[in-house]
Amino acid sequence: MAALVALRPTLERQLYPRKYADLTARYAAEYAVPEALLFAVIRTESSFRPNAVSNVGARGLTQIMPETFRWLQSKTGEQLPLDTLFTPEVSIRYGALLLHLLLEEFVAGGAPYAAAAYHAGRGQLNQWLQNSEGRPLEQIAAPATRHYMRKVMQAYEKYTKLYGGT
Repeated sequence: MAALVALRPTLERQLYPRKYADLTARYAAEYAVPEALLFAVIRTESSFRPNAVSNVGARGLTQIMPETFRWLQSKTGEQLPLDTLFTPEVSIRYGALLLHLLLEEFVAGGAPYAAAAYHAGRGQLNQWLQNSEGRPLEQIAAPATRHYMRKVMQAYEKYTKLYGGT
């Protein structure tokens, strides 16, 4: 039994890897995003598969939608082809930028609101909040968004516990 207890952190680190750690650290720092949150989003979105494509067309490690990518590029001044989202550096950089903007916009709600907006979109989250009548996000978000938000927050907590507050 003691051997299993000793192996637990190793096993948990395998379940919550830090692939692309250099890129994640770089862009989390550049955009002032908690590194653990960025890892949690990548794990939840793509399980660290750089060529992932969702059934709705989101792409790359951070599963960014084409229209979101174009909107983010309007902020950076770049004009990159859509397929560059399959490049880990581009996907992580733009995922960190998106999280940064969402954390800024939904500062009062913190990481859970940023996760909800990452999944459902800024406009949808703003609409839910406008019509919330003071109810918590857990009650107003769509079931798929609630599920996503819980998964990201659980992974965020796990990454923070395993690797520290990065």
